[in-house]
Parts: sequence; structure tokens; C-alpha cells
Amino acid sequence: MQVRKSSTFRPFSISQKALNLPKGTEHFLADIHGENEAFQHVLKNASGNIKRKVNEIFGNQIRESEKRELCTLIYYPREKLELVKEKEEDINDWYHITIHHLVQVCREVSSKYTRSKVLKSLPPEFSYIIQELLHERSEDADKTAYVSAIIDTIISTGSADAFIVAISNVIHHLAIDQLHILGDIYDRGPGAHIIMDIMQSYSNWDIQWGNHDILWMGAYAGNEACICNVIRLSLRYANLTTLEEGYGINLTPLATFALETYGEDPCEEFLPRTIGENTMDEKTRMLTARMHKAIAILQFKIEAQLFQRHPEWKMEDRDLLSMIDYSAGTITIDGNTYSLTSNQFPTINPSTPNELTESERTLISRLRHSFAVSEKLHRHIRLMLRHGCMYAVVNNNLLFHASIPLNADGSLKEVELPDGKKYKGHDLLHNIGIIIRSSFQNDTEAKERQNAIDYFLYLWCGADSPLFDKSKMATFERYFIREKETHREEKGHYFNLRNDSNVCDRIMDAFGVQGPNRHIINGHVPVHVKTGENPIKADGKLMVIDGGFSQAYHKETGIAGYTLVYHSRGFQLVQHEPFTSARDAILRGTDILGTTQIVEMSSHRMRVADTNKGEEIRLQINDLEKLLYAYRHGIIKERERKNS
Repeated sequence: MQVRKSSTFRPFSISQKALNLPKGTEHFLADIHGENEAFQHVLKNASGNIKRKVNEIFGNQIRESEKRELCTLIYYPREKLELVKEKEEDINDWYHITIHHLVQVCREVSSKYTRSKVLKSLPPEFSYIIQELLHERSEDADKTAYVSAIIDTIISTGSADAFIVAISNVIHHLAIDQLHILGDIYDRGPGAHIIMDIMQSYSNWDIQWGNHDILWMGAYAGNEACICNVIRLSLRYANLTTLEEGYGINLTPLATFALETYGEDPCEEFLPRTIGENTMDEKTRMLTARMHKAIAILQFKIEAQLFQRHPEWKMEDRDLLSMIDYSAGTITIDGNTYSLTSNQFPTINPSTPNELTESERTLISRLRHSFAVSEKLHRHIRLMLRHGCMYAVVNNNLLFHASIPLNADGSLKEVELPDGKKYKGHDLLHNIGIIIRSSFQNDTEAKERQNAIDYFLYLWCGADSPLFDKSKMATFERYFIREKETHREEKGHYFNLRNDSNVCDRIMDAFGVQGPNRHIINGHVPVHVKTGENPIKADGKLMVIDGGFSQAYHKETGIAGYTLVYHSRGFQLVQHEPFTSARDAILRGTDILGTTQIVEMSSHRMRVADTNKGEEIRLQINDLEKLLYAYRHGIIKERERKNS
């Protein structure tokens, strides 16, 4: 091995200095469910982290209203600038004061990063100027004059608006070092595709797949039951924006089939759930209900075929269409007979209830093709695969979406996977991740790949799925049976035992999570704050950050979600009240109101040295030391430059 004569070991000293910088801020979100406006606002304000910085910097130097206006400008610079220019009499004076304030905020949020990392986040057109402003302090009179001269030049050249937008975006970028999404970007809300568009340009993030993400991944992979579930949920919440506008899924064949098949059916069980301003006229409402019923019946048939094809799932009891007495309009479940709310099933042959009609086969074929050829869906699912997995261990925190299957005594439960082997704990989630990826790999053996594609349905609704972990998914019962006892979905042992610190320790041990201050962080099940449920469990070892981002949950939970911030001084859990709109935030300076709970504060300010990144840097330093030793002792030789 040879090295150039001009080689230096400057990175060695830089890496050592980086270890002493404050730990970067991590941001944890879960169960976004297509609420793109609220999601964007939480990203922009970093769950109050930017507001906290503004308060720390300015304290009582400026009024609360001025701090609020500054925060709104940072969140929505373009929109806020238009409003400011309409009412400000001396806009140049406003520019001068505001740019000074923005530079102070940017200087603070950039202080925990190396100069190299800050430089990479700067926009090329203002990179040199922002560097000068960040590294010149105002204590010296000459420096103050220099900074003022730079700002005067920005204003006089007509660049103030562009500069404010640029530096606000830098603040967004540096306020959070790492974003963790603990699953469920999809379903319910109108903008899952918008959220995924945002994530395409977001630099440092990861996702632990949720059950709704898996459902969409399965739909794209070609699992017809997943396709039906995706469409059914969209119709149930009267939200076709993501399907039609986001991904170009053609639902005209479904609408035509529904009108032809259920045109005289009132479909009362399938009337859509509308929330807030999501209203529709009666004709659209009835068409949606008929499409909803058509796709639901198709779903039940296709699911039953999969349950029969995979007896190892032990889900044959969910073949409910075979349990109906169609002449009497009743169904028998677990020895009990119930009357159905309606008995209109024109596509079902009682002797072969799970067989698709020719029209249904044509319909599902067209729908599958529409999902397969959606270029944007392809791009987003690939993004999900590139940044995602079933779990992650980051800085002594175990992240996953829903659960770890457990036995009644709290021990890890063995679950059989499509390869016929049983796994538990870490090995279970790791191998599920491999199965998911194999369904998208063309070189996977055909039968193995088909089993992997089928398995998406089990992950969505199987009793031992770590993304579901309930006794059943009572979709059919909720539609067709009035008796509430049939709707009950018994949660798995994880949800009953997760408040036990010993159980949490056992799980973290299985995943190799180290350190005295280790935690489990997950979402999936909304925290019912209105009934007194606490998101912090197991003596602080487990934090549940699904408080109900989706509007559909607000009445049930009493709040609009939890987010978690982990900065150099510890954890802060932010409880949000419902977000009105970005327009309100811009016009009136309203924010996502939230209460912040200090979960755990460190006895010392955590440094990069205390993180996984610090361990990587130490390994790099060790490699550099070995390289330096080899160079100095002649083990590796210099490489001479060639004359040009």
C-alpha cells in the first residue's frame, strides 16, 4: 500500500474535536396517517425546539409577540414575508432587525455541528455570506460594523427576501440532526403522498415500518387483499386524494362495477365517515358507499382464499363468508348465531362464497395493474425500503412501530415465518425485514417470492404479527353485526405487559440495547389522555408517542399526537393540541399548542462521544492511528507524484 507524499492526517484532529460537540437533536414522530399539514408544521417547528431556542436566545430582550412573529417567519418565510410587506411602513428597518435575529438563531442551532457539516447545509448562493455572519461576533465594534455592512448590502441589492427564506431553511435543517418516523405515514388523512414527497428531499431520516405502511407496500407488491384494504380504508374515510391525485390509481372500473352491482342497495353499513370540512353531496356519498361495499366484499373473498392457502397462519376462522346462512340472513361465530344488518350479497354464490365472479376477476386485475404501473408509488415504496426497516437501535433506544410478540409470562414468543422456521425477538423482526425485501427482488425464487407477497396480509392482520398483535381484525363484524362483543379485538400480551420494567428490560436485552438509560420508543396504539393514560410506562423505560395525529382519533384521545425530542440535555415529550391550519399559523401566528413534559434529563450535557456517531468516529480515529503508525514505521510507502 502506498500513500501520497502530500497526505496529511488533519481529519484525525477534526474527528477528535467532533467528539466534544453537543449531541445532535433527534426528533421522533409516529402515526402521521396522511396529515400532511400538521406533519409539515411539526417539522418546521421541530416540535417546539426552534421556539425553545428563540426563548433561550432572546429571553426578555424582545416581546413575546415579536418572538412569536419571528418563529412564524422561520416556519413559513415566503408566506409571512408577503404579509409583513403589506403592513410594514419601514421595510428596510424591519429587514435589518429581522436578519440580525435570524443570524442569532442560526448561529445557535449550528453551534453543535462541525463547520464542515454546517457548510454542507448552506445554499450555494448565500453560502459565503452566511458563513461570514455566523462566525463574526458582535462584541467587537469593528465586527459589528462589518456585520451591519453585510446586512445593508443584502437589503440594498434587493436580496433580503431570498436571504430570509434561505437562512430560515438552514435553521429548519440544523434544528434537527436526525428524524425518526416510527411508522404509519399512510391512510386516513389526505396527504400521505405529499409527506413522502417531502421525505424524498429530507437528508437524515429513518422509518420503522408500521402496519399501514406495510399494507401499501403489499399493495404495490401485488397482494390483491392489500389492494382491497387500501382502497376500502380510503373509501371508509372519504379520502381518495392520495389514491387518485397522488398516485393516479384509476377507480373508474370500481365505480362502474359498484353502480351495476349495488345500484339499488342502500349500503347503510358502508356510508363514509366524514371529518371536519370533508363533506360531500348525497349522490357522491351514495356512490362512495357502493364502491366501499363492492371492494369490501371482494376483500373478504380474496382474504379467505389466502387463509385457506396458508393454513400455517391459523386464520381459517376468519373465512366469515363461509359461516353465513344466506337464506336466513344470519352468521354463526364461535357457536353463537347473529343476525346480519343486511343480507344483500349479489356477487356471492352460497355454495362457493369465496369464488370471484368474472366481473370481480376483471376488476381486481385492473386495480392490480393500476398499482403496479404507478411510477410515483414505485418511487415512494423504494424510498420506504431504502430508509426503513422493522426496527432500529439508535443511541441506546430501541425503536419499532407496534409490539414484540410475548407469551403470557412476558417471555419472548416464537413465531413461525414463511420459511417454516420459528423466531423470536430480534431474530423475528430481522427476518421479517428480509422477507419484505425479498418480495421486491426479481432474483427471488418464484414460490418464495409469492409467499413473501402473501405474507403482507398476515403482517397486516395476523395475530402474531408484530405490526398487529391482536386476536383478530373485526372488519366484517363491525360492518354486518350489531352485537358489540363480536367487535372486540383482544390485544396481545405485549400491550398488557409493557408497563412492566422487567419485561422491557428483557426485550431490550434481546436486541442488544446497552446502557443504564436505555429505552423502548414506539407508537401504533393511541394514548387515551382523556381517560388518564400516561404515555411514559415501565418506570420511564418505554415511551408511546402515538397520541392520535390523525383527525379521526382526536375525539377518542383528546389530543392531536405526541412527538419526542432528544437533545443534548435529555428527553422532552411534547403533547399537541389539534392543529388548525398552516393559514392560521401564518396569519395569526398560532402554533401547534403543546405541553412539554421533561421525561429524563442527563446529569451532564451529552456529547457526540456519547452517541453511536461517537463510536463510529472513535473507530475511524483508531483506523487513522494504525495508518499513521504504519506510515511512520515504513510499513506503507509514499507514492510519488507523476510529472505532468
